[in-house]
Amino acid sequence: MMVSGVPLCNTCGEQVGLGSNGEVFVACHECNYPICKSCFNEDVKEGRSACLRCGVPYDEEPASRDTMAAHLNDVQNRVESWKEKKNKKKKSASKVVKEAQAPPEQHMEENQQSADIMQPLSRVVPIPKSQITPYRIVIIIRLIILGLFFHYRVTNPVESSYGLWLTSVICEIWFAISWVLDQFPKWSPINRDTYIDALSARYEREGEPSELAAVDFFVSTVDPLKEPPLITANTVLSILAVDYPVDKVSCYVSDDGAAMLSFESLVETADFARKWVPFCKKFSLEPRAPEFYFSQKIDYLKDKVQPSFVKERRAMKRDYEEYKVRVNALVAKAQKTPEEGWTMQDGTPWPGNNTRDHPGMIQVFLGNSGARDIEGNELPRLVYVSREKRPGYQHHKKAGAENALVRVSAILTNAPYILNLDCDHYLNNSKAVREAMCFLMDPQVGRDVCYVQFPQRFDGIDRSDRYANRNTVFFDVNMKGLDGIQGPVYVGTGCVFFRQALYGYGPPSLPSLPKASSSCSWCGSCCCCCCRPKKVTKDLSEVQRESKREDLNAAIFNLGEIENYDEHERSLLISQMSFEKTFGMSSVFIESTLMEYGGVAESAHPSTVINEAIHVIGCGYEEKTSWGKEIGWIYGSVTEDILTGFKMHCRGWRSIYCMPLRPAFKGSAPINLSDRLHQVLRWALGSVEIFLSRHCPLWYGFGGGRLKWLQRLAYINTIVYPFTSLPLVAYCSLPAICLLTGKFIIPTLSNLATVWFLGLFFSIIATSVLELRWSGVSIEALWRNEQFWVIGGVSAHLFAVFQGILKMIAGLDTNFTVTTKAADDAEFGELYVFKWTTVLIPPTTLLVVNMVGVVAGFSDALNKGYEAWGPLFGRVFFAFWVILHLYPFLKGLMGRQNRTPTIVVLWSVLLASVFSLVWVKIDPFVSKTDSSTLTKGCIAIDC
Repeated sequence: MMVSGVPLCNTCGEQVGLGSNGEVFVACHECNYPICKSCFNEDVKEGRSACLRCGVPYDEEPASRDTMAAHLNDVQNRVESWKEKKNKKKKSASKVVKEAQAPPEQHMEENQQSADIMQPLSRVVPIPKSQITPYRIVIIIRLIILGLFFHYRVTNPVESSYGLWLTSVICEIWFAISWVLDQFPKWSPINRDTYIDALSARYEREGEPSELAAVDFFVSTVDPLKEPPLITANTVLSILAVDYPVDKVSCYVSDDGAAMLSFESLVETADFARKWVPFCKKFSLEPRAPEFYFSQKIDYLKDKVQPSFVKERRAMKRDYEEYKVRVNALVAKAQKTPEEGWTMQDGTPWPGNNTRDHPGMIQVFLGNSGARDIEGNELPRLVYVSREKRPGYQHHKKAGAENALVRVSAILTNAPYILNLDCDHYLNNSKAVREAMCFLMDPQVGRDVCYVQFPQRFDGIDRSDRYANRNTVFFDVNMKGLDGIQGPVYVGTGCVFFRQALYGYGPPSLPSLPKASSSCSWCGSCCCCCCRPKKVTKDLSEVQRESKREDLNAAIFNLGEIENYDEHERSLLISQMSFEKTFGMSSVFIESTLMEYGGVAESAHPSTVINEAIHVIGCGYEEKTSWGKEIGWIYGSVTEDILTGFKMHCRGWRSIYCMPLRPAFKGSAPINLSDRLHQVLRWALGSVEIFLSRHCPLWYGFGGGRLKWLQRLAYINTIVYPFTSLPLVAYCSLPAICLLTGKFIIPTLSNLATVWFLGLFFSIIATSVLELRWSGVSIEALWRNEQFWVIGGVSAHLFAVFQGILKMIAGLDTNFTVTTKAADDAEFGELYVFKWTTVLIPPTTLLVVNMVGVVAGFSDALNKGYEAWGPLFGRVFFAFWVILHLYPFLKGLMGRQNRTPTIVVLWSVLLASVFSLVWVKIDPFVSKTDSSTLTKGCIAIDC
């Protein structure tokens, strides 16, 4: 059973202790966050008056306070224990002795260092009450108005067009539900500030080795002909030049296409890095991706006072141009594959000639045993990895490649933190890793943090951002809101992970695992071996049952407790947990998973480490293990990022959103209409796959009770939004139907009904305005997001729903091909590239139908006279709402040269014409009374 008694402090790990009333000390009566009296006193001395977890102000003063010297010593000990827990007592003792023998000057210096250590590494900046309070009030008011609005809509049907009215009400109810799912997770948005100088003062003391945690960078690429090697190389170069201790950085490049072009371009990149890295660090350049640094249209002499800068910069630019020529020559050579396959420089065949059947490949280029830079300094480690692929095995695309990198990096370097990037996302801010460490290495903030997510920023997008490629509303509004709950969702790139969270372990706040030997001590030495395994099994099952985590069946427990076991108990526990069934048949890798703070496993012998690394990237290594099910990147969806973050939040972890003033990473985005729609189609398809899987947030993860309700609403919103396309298509068709049939979806408005409609209209505007106020997003970005919500909803999301259902039910995998139709070489020429795809047909049809409806409506009003113009206004306004939202799509459809493919026009006009004629002829939304009246009238005039 679980150990009962006094809980452990989440700051220092000691027992919380008892208060003055003799009961367990409680600092925060709101969430009962376990913190001891000593740490509580220290927080108050540092000026913290609110709980770190829930933010509620403390409601009681500390009973007693230690002296400042004792406080500084305790903080110092806690900082040192982050690196060496096992030697905590020895270090504390030696420190006391040194302090007793040191002169007063040294005491003053150490006190100053301790004062620097006390400085917080980050702080939460809540939204001012003058902004967030009106925002919340308007949300509640809008919710009330919605209730009154639907009461009116439901109780006042339109008898003359009952079907039209019912369709519109169903659509509006769905839109209201969608709004609730999107709005309420933004209830408590926050901002954060980081203090990099305090991080350096705490972990990089002068004259001592850096104590910053090591980081393994993951860069993924598949096809070098679609993902240019030069772009990938710039990403790698920006990583190698990052402002971080060299021995703490390792860069792993995953070539999932096993292309010799990728390997050879990485060889050239490693050679050029020997010149580029020292140049960046010498002059503190930003950004440190050469292509983007040299293309900046700024005064590069600003803040560069070194007289040698201009000369060295010109020389470096020449070197980079020569490097580009060599890489481009490799690309040109790779356009046509030789019949006998590729051959390496030493004459041996390239192992990856068959991309679907090849062995695993690993090559270490740089690092402590590799080449140094031109000044003789060590460079970060650079490793090329291509996992094994064989026919008959499921390789799981990007998620499988990332999991292979997790294992191979654990064997070679085993950094406690992992930063993954797409091949086209380079480091725009060389201090980005330090920004993340301000959260992850903070003993108070980082204990339960599984990852730090950075926003995505993009280069090469037109100023008006016609298709909302920047996703500003999502990254600057929604993600800030989630940061105030349990943390932002994982978006697939620009994210720093705590490695242990990827292994399926729970956060330290999980119930502690009881020590087996304590319950078996009465057995004596003669029977301890036979009773311990049974007791461990019993205790583990009871811990999991009592913490209600039956649906999270990974090897989850508190690693801090394992350190208290001796070798025999530890081996029994590992055997009992069936680590091999969870992590695979690699003793070196299993040992690395138990090293919470990183470091190469002791069993990783230098002579066999590469063979072990090759073993863990074998295509059969994951068979009958928990990889992709409970640990690592989760399989089952093309949007594996959403699934992976969701599983971590279900286990009780929280994440953090970091938005430095200088964007941490920048990437490229498809800016033409067709590519953008296919990107959105892929995301929506992944959401549909999750909705139809066992990991659907509607029912998964309730057993643990660790996913907050607002966080669950946010995840539900991420998987149900594609289904909004169905009511959206119907709603965008209603204006044309109304204009063609002469009917409308609402009856004649009364004064009260007018109040509800105007109230709903103004509440929508007020919500948007107040949201813009606290988020800093421009009104243009909000409008572009609104437009593309409609464009994507009636095209990509619609196809994703049907494709996802066909794939999950019938096993059919439908692909919508894209072919280029036109191009332009001018600036933003790609914006005007048009590619034919079936995804374009539905929105084009809606445009044509609504335009036909507007013409028909005006024609009908002209024939009927003055009385028909009043009702026409509402119908035409409704139609113009659709056309205005689809206007960017219309511009993209026409292109710069107005050369829309004939097939698109023919299909759309044909569908619109048939649709219009059918509605005019059949008119199914006309009531029976109207039909009989028309029939009688027709008989009366003898027609």
